[in-house]
Amino acid sequence: MSEPGVFPPPATDRNGGQSALVQLRAYLAQKEFALNARLPPERELAELVGVSRGDLRKALAVLEEHGELWRHVGKGTFVGARPVAELASIAAIADQTSPAEVMRARLVIEPELAREAALHATADDIRALRLCVSSAREAATWRQYENWDNRLHRTIAEAGKNALLLAIFDTINLVRRTVVWGRLRTDLPQPPADHHSFAEHEAIVDAIEERNLVAAAAGMRLHLQHVQTDLIARHQSAAE
Repeated sequence: MSEPGVFPPPATDRNGGQSALVQLRAYLAQKEFALNARLPPERELAELVGVSRGDLRKALAVLEEHGELWRHVGKGTFVGARPVAELASIAAIADQTSPAEVMRARLVIEPELAREAALHATADDIRALRLCVSSAREAATWRQYENWDNRLHRTIAEAGKNALLLAIFDTINLVRRTVVWGRLRTDLPQPPADHHSFAEHEAIVDAIEERNLVAAAAGMRLHLQHVQTDLIARHQSAAE
C-alpha cells in the first residue's frame, strides 16, 4: 500500500479541482499502476493524493472522460481506458497479429491523430502534452518513461476530439501491450539523455501547438519509424 504524506495537504484555492487533477496524475505516474489495476478506495485515495474528496471526484471524472481511468459500479476505479472489447477478443486479435503489423497499424493511424490534434487541441490539451514531454525526459526508469510515453500518445489521440478514432487507438494499444516486442528495453536503467524520442516528442507537440497539421503528422510518422527501427534491432539482437 502507498504511504500517505507523499503529496501536499488538500488544496483550498479556487482552482482546487485543477490542482487535484495535476496531483492525481502525478500520483498515478509515480506509483506506476499496471493497466486495469484497481485504485485505492476514494477516501484513502484522497488522503494519499493530498486533496479533498470533492476535488478528487472532479479529477477522477476528468480522467474518466479522457479515458485514463474507468469506473465499475460496486467494484471500484481502474487504471486505463474502459475496455473497448472483451479481453478474449483482444487476445484473439493479438494471437493473429505480429509486432510488425502493430507498428504498421500505428503508422497508419497515429500520424493522422497528430494531424487531428493540431486542428482541434485546446490550451488544456497543450499543457497536458507539455507535462508528458517533460516528465518522460525526467523519468528515472524505463517503466516511468513508458508510462509518460503512453500517456503522451493517448493525449494526442484525445486532443483530436474524435471518439471513434480514439476507440481505434485504444484497440491498437491493447493489442500492442500483448505482443512480445513492446517490453524490450536496453540494459540501461533509464533512457539516455540523448534518446531520440525526447526531441521527436517536443517537435510533435510544437507542431500541434502551432496548428501545423503537416508537421504534426510528419513528426509522428518519423518518430514511429524510429521506434520501429529500434524494436526490430532489439528483437534481432535478443534472438542472436
